[in-house]
Amino acid sequence: MKATEVPAIAGAYLFEPTPHTDERGFFCRTFDAEVVRSVGIDPDAFVQDSLSRSVRGVLRGLHLRSGEGEAKLVRCSYGKVFDVVVDLRTDSPTYRNRAFFELSDDTQVTLYIPAGCAHGFQALTETADVSYRINRPHDPAEDVTIAFDDPDLAIPWPLPATSMSERDRKAPSLAEALRQKAS
Repeated sequence: MKATEVPAIAGAYLFEPTPHTDERGFFCRTFDAEVVRSVGIDPDAFVQDSLSRSVRGVLRGLHLRSGEGEAKLVRCSYGKVFDVVVDLRTDSPTYRNRAFFELSDDTQVTLYIPAGCAHGFQALTETADVSYRINRPHDPAEDVTIAFDDPDLAIPWPLPATSMSERDRKAPSLAEALRQKAS
């Protein structure tokens, strides 16, 4: 497994597995505590694993948490997604930068998203499963959502949004979300 820094988002990493393939398919390690530790991330800090399943065109996000925020390891275990990270840490050298990724079951690449960054994705295949490993128990009172189509972010979503949650559909602008995050 190889760790690669994401230049557009300070502290973000891609963890690329080394698949072993043969006529049966492939096998790869999707998490390695030593590799994670080697880039300064505490592998023991992750306390919850979750999985979402989406159909083509579903858009989830942009989400982040107020307070201490939430660090995540995100991987598309089945299908393919267009993944977005926005750095909203005011003290970060990459503040307000955006980074886009295609995560898929072909590569099993894991993306590390530092606390204080917004995250969202859109399913590009008929079915897409996304696995999350987070470093804090979820508290809905800390949820902050940003409008996926905010013009200040100008995210180039590859497909029309076919479905999203009520919360995402009614999400406030980036400016309003930043005010919420600060409180």
